Amino acid sequence: AGQFKRGGLRATAGPRLTRTPESYDSARDMNIPFSQWTKEQVCSWLEDYGLGQYVSLSRQWVENGQTLLSATPQDFEKEMGMKNPLHRKKLQLALRAFTTKVVEKSSELDYIWVTRWLDDIGLPQYKDQFHEARVDGRMIQYLTVNDLLTLKVTSQLHHLSIKCAIHVLHANKFNPHCLRRRPGEEKQPSPSEVVQWSNHRVMEWLRAVDLAEYAPNLRGSGVHGGLIILEPRFSSETLALLLNIPPQKTLLRRHLATAFSALVGAQATQEKREYGNATGHVPLTTTAKVKPKKLGFTQFSHLRKRKPDESADYICPIDSAALTLNGVSRLSSSAHRGLSPNHALDQTGSLEF
Repeated sequence: AGQFKRGGLRATAGPRLTRTPESYDSARDMNIPFSQWTKEQVCSWLEDYGLGQYVSLSRQWVENGQTLLSATPQDFEKEMGMKNPLHRKKLQLALRAFTTKVVEKSSELDYIWVTRWLDDIGLPQYKDQFHEARVDGRMIQYLTVNDLLTLKVTSQLHHLSIKCAIHVLHANKFNPHCLRRRPGEEKQPSPSEVVQWSNHRVMEWLRAVDLAEYAPNLRGSGVHGGLIILEPRFSSETLALLLNIPPQKTLLRRHLATAFSALVGAQATQEKREYGNATGHVPLTTTAKVKPKKLGFTQFSHLRKRKPDESADYICPIDSAALTLNGVSRLSSSAHRGLSPNHALDQTGSLEF
């Protein structure tokens, strides 16, 4: 039997423990264009990018990086066995970044970070399907309504929660640590601080305003500071509903309404009141579902002309009209019409992805 040698590699450890000429790190370090990466460098990159399940078929098909750059989504499905549309989207977004050489901050956030982010925004129940789809920061930036439906997120409230959470990420240049999980020194936090509160931090606030017994009801609710501040339809009544405070407990509900108004500030309180009193206002509920828009034949021809990155497709448009409230970058009310149960969804998802 061969002697154990310190520094040697066990066969079971695999080749990725060392940097070889075939590792994609060496290609990137030498600024070799992706089109010229070798088959092994491409496969090594796919493995590290969370798409390792496609490596064996890729090895039979890929000649070099150009094979992927020239391929269509249909090629990914046929040649690599990539049936998951979100895996195809993930690959396309990465290839587009290689082509345009545009470095986006969101690309630094991997799919493991996204599962922690779901914890922070109060939606841990979706972690498995987001993880399985390998949803990373770049995909979060370009998430569409149809993507969320593919991920089995159908609740209107949860769509709005994710929309507002993405807006907070945009406002903070996709800083991975922008959400606040613990109380700070502030005695009366400003809306610009509250907008960055995690679900856990909102629960801490409930304890601070003597509503500790109801705080656990916010687990899995999708309530975070961004939703509270940025969504004009999210009111103290919405919160009371999510906390399961019975309607007959009028004093308790009044206490919550007072604390809620103090939290969001006078300007947001006024805006929420005006929005709630507007003609045709539909209050948020915990049961409303988002349904995909049914496309007629004429709309298909219109969609074919649409560029894959047009902002209308995204759940949180990159250039969404932002308003400023007490230093908080806010979504305009019109930006939410696509998620109202009384309107057909404006977003239809990118055809290319």
